[in-house]
Amino acid sequence: MLRALTSGLRLPRPWRPLRTRSCASHGATGDPEIQVRALTGRDQGITEILMNRPSARNALGNILVSELLEALAQLREDQQVRVLLFRSGVKGVFCAGADLKEREQMSEAEVGIFVQRLRGLMNEIAAFPAPTIAAMDGFALGGGLELALACDLRVAASSAVMGLIETTRGLLPGAGGTQRLPRCLGVALAKELIFTGRRLSGAQAQALGLVNHAVSQNEEGNAAYHRARELAQEILPQAPIAVRLGKVAIDRGMEVDISSGMAIEGICYAQNIPTQDRLEGMAAFREKRPPRFVGK
Repeated sequence: MLRALTSGLRLPRPWRPLRTRSCASHGATGDPEIQVRALTGRDQGITEILMNRPSARNALGNILVSELLEALAQLREDQQVRVLLFRSGVKGVFCAGADLKEREQMSEAEVGIFVQRLRGLMNEIAAFPAPTIAAMDGFALGGGLELALACDLRVAASSAVMGLIETTRGLLPGAGGTQRLPRCLGVALAKELIFTGRRLSGAQAQALGLVNHAVSQNEEGNAAYHRARELAQEILPQAPIAVRLGKVAIDRGMEVDISSGMAIEGICYAQNIPTQDRLEGMAAFREKRPPRFVGK
């Protein structure tokens, strides 16, 4: 039984360096629709994925999805990434959801393939080994909210607008929304929000527990991003392997009964025992100094 539960357990992979920080695929104009940036100084360890498709309000089309998948595949192998932050380069918008204009040009078979890729993207975000944060400084509708739901943590401007609005378009959420929203808010409330297609402000979303933090928007339109960076800075000093294993234990444990979840926790704990960081944490406690974790 335990073997069946843990056979697919995705523990942190061995560290390997990221080959490049730029995305290789480009739109028709030659400009990438995302930018990947590793921060420096006191923010070293935070990597940002900036969605920048202003002509379509960051709608999730084929190119944007491909670039996000490519970036995630490279970043998941980079030992320097301790927190991954998703943000927007388009003022007033986080992500407007799936690109319905592009979808209108697709056949039914092509739509099915695209939605499957979109679902795969959300699964890759959810399975990313390091903590992920969505900085929602504007509209996050449909697939945009599904992207945020796939992240571990969410920070929103109080004035941001979000919702799984697919039923107002003759659709239903197809990239994880029907599964992640009830796990976040509970079944009855998730059903109410999906059945009605209701839109929430960032402040309302925080009151419901949909976002971790809601902050007043600033003139630059990036207040949520700054709060998300502050949250990431709180994670940075902690032991990265322990943080990643904690994420595995929580995510997998939530899928099973508590007895099986305790077994998963035990497996993750055992993986952490041989690490240098555990010994460093004990030494720092004994010597009454801040620990210096290196991710080994």
